[in-house]
Amino acid sequence: MKNLFAGLLFAALWASASAATKFGIQSVHPLFLSNVRFFLAGALLLSIAYGIQKNKLPTIREWKQLAIYGLLNVAIYLGCFSWAMQYASAGIGSLSTATSPLLISILSALWLRRPIRWQEALGLLLGMIGVSCAVYPLLQNSYARWEGIVILAVSMLSYAIGTIYYSSRQWSLSLIAINGWQVLFGGLWILPVTLLVTNWSTNQYNTAFWGSIAWLAVVVSIGAVQLWLYLLRVDPVKASLWLFLCPIFGFVYASWLLNEPITVYTFIGTGLVILGLSIAWKKKS
Repeated sequence: MKNLFAGLLFAALWASASAATKFGIQSVHPLFLSNVRFFLAGALLLSIAYGIQKNKLPTIREWKQLAIYGLLNVAIYLGCFSWAMQYASAGIGSLSTATSPLLISILSALWLRRPIRWQEALGLLLGMIGVSCAVYPLLQNSYARWEGIVILAVSMLSYAIGTIYYSSRQWSLSLIAINGWQVLFGGLWILPVTLLVTNWSTNQYNTAFWGSIAWLAVVVSIGAVQLWLYLLRVDPVKASLWLFLCPIFGFVYASWLLNEPITVYTFIGTGLVILGLSIAWKKKS
């Protein structure tokens, strides 16, 4: 029962990131929103890691690894995700996130130079078809634009590469310390771009902005991530299954909070993505 509650709560919180980002970018530039989120989450995580847990500082090798991991898993992945939310619906954002395990599976096979299983290839194909199906009516009704879909694709690709990079390296730091440093490095990586492209006169530091920041930094970056790490520790295979629920929660939030349409294409597309995920994650017989 405890693991069931943790899994449901993780899926609900993780899927909320798209809607929270949508609210935030209505007030400020997407990269500025990301920067504040990263620095706040990093400060909180590192305060726990070094104020309570008494972690040691990273080694020279780990500093390099954290900088690379922060670039891939935070700066490019989440920075592009926030930017894409200007041009894509929150529901599509959640749906695209659910396809990341498929990309990780394919890229890890290439990384390890092993044959790609037919389940992985079929799962990726169904996932791509599913996302295209769900996106189609949104493109027709101006709820999404192609540039947003392309930026989301870059975001998901960077996340997959970052995940493989992380798993291929040795770490002596605690998970909280690793998360804290990689989020902080991510903020530092995109800070020059944020300073260059942000129109400061249009930023509005209102309730929507601060509410979005609080939710993204504390609830998603810390709460949801810690739940994910707990689920991975209990059972990595079962943990991945909770990602199947993220598109469902995401489209509910998008419809309820942002009045984004849910059509028959939404159900068909989400079903195809979930089917693709389930096929790809089946154990090799």
